[in-house]
Amino acid sequence: MQLYLKLAVGNVRRSARDYSVYFATLGFAACLLYSFVASTDHVRAMGLSPEQMGVLGSAGDVLQAFSIFTVLVFLFLVRYANRFLLRRRKREFALYELCGMGRGAVSVVLVAETALVGAGALACGLAAGAWLSPAFGAIAAFVFNVPWRLSFTFSASSALWTGSCFAVVFAFNAVDGARDVVRRPLIDLLAADRAPETMRLGERALRAGQGVLAACLLAVVWGSCVFQPVYFIAFIIPMGLAACFATALVARLGVARWAAHARASESRYWDGLRAFTVRQVEARVSSSSMALACVCVLIAVGLCMMVAGLAFSVGLRTPEMLSSGIAASMAPIGYIGIFYGAVFLLSAVAVLALQQLSGAEDARRAYRVLMQLGCEHADMRRSLRSQVRLYFVAPLVGALIHDVFGLFLVGFLTFALGVQGFFAIVGGVLTFVVVLMGVYGLLTARAVERTVLKA
Repeated sequence: MQLYLKLAVGNVRRSARDYSVYFATLGFAACLLYSFVASTDHVRAMGLSPEQMGVLGSAGDVLQAFSIFTVLVFLFLVRYANRFLLRRRKREFALYELCGMGRGAVSVVLVAETALVGAGALACGLAAGAWLSPAFGAIAAFVFNVPWRLSFTFSASSALWTGSCFAVVFAFNAVDGARDVVRRPLIDLLAADRAPETMRLGERALRAGQGVLAACLLAVVWGSCVFQPVYFIAFIIPMGLAACFATALVARLGVARWAAHARASESRYWDGLRAFTVRQVEARVSSSSMALACVCVLIAVGLCMMVAGLAFSVGLRTPEMLSSGIAASMAPIGYIGIFYGAVFLLSAVAVLALQQLSGAEDARRAYRVLMQLGCEHADMRRSLRSQVRLYFVAPLVGALIHDVFGLFLVGFLTFALGVQGFFAIVGGVLTFVVVLMGVYGLLTARAVERTVLKA
């Protein structure tokens, strides 16, 4: 066992470049989960009134629901990252077998590597959450309209909750990865990193069934949001999962239709690297549709929560609301909305950027072949930029479609409370989201170009 542990440690050190993207994603997830649960500690440090603390305590069920939803979302995202790393290292595992190591020993090494990376990411994430606690306190001071003071907080119970969630997520993914390696023939492991990914949608009837299922799920989610908001809030976790699954189906079907439409015009399809770009997008969406759907739903939920948070805090700061105490009683809900909305948005764009950077390493071989064939550098750069642009624009457009119905619910609640400046708040948050996505998209495109097109 000691030999396997040394081998796992050596593999993690040697594969630092491959694990860096994975490690950063997991560290960000740990920071996010910890900050979710520990946010009440930041609020208590502000010296709130008993009435405000009472409202914040009554919102604990909603807080816990969003924490569980976040764990489930990152379960899908970590699963995608695991599949990416596992696909790139299957040839290495096959070489272990050729050297005489059994399948069971290979599985032990894989599980040990996963545990080492997960433990390191968890420690860094918890440290980042504690280090950023003054920033979370500044958000609370702004929302509750109280003086801010510099204070660092750390919650042992929140750290224990985060560690437990990570243990469950990593145990699931480690077992799943080990089973995948054990079940595959040796020849499949040797060729796994070179085998192209294909879009598997089935026959026409199956595709039609997937479209009908996606439409039904979206009808339930959007319809309950508009016509039965109480049920939507009560069942927000299954509603979020249904939205993720339906969005993933729409992404796969939409890319397949887009590719078919591109191939219909042969003159345009074979112009430059358009055919190559279409094939690259098809292959990537085949394996990352659920991750893209999770990002889309995170953006949609984050935007709605930020609008609601600003509306229930800043939008209620009128003389009438301040004198009646309504503004003070709604401030905890505003804090939850702004804090979690901003974290959802930042986590979504960060994970999207990290996903593209991880895929860039996998695309280097294909672009290296294009270089050897004499392809122009400008054409390859244009192909990369178009792919990154599509991966950022598509989730944003999907999120805005979801938010047409989500903002209807938020608008109904704000108008009932007499919130001022609702449309200005919506415009400001939309501008912030678009600018944030644009900045991350530009930075990601440049980083991908440096990774793929470097000599």
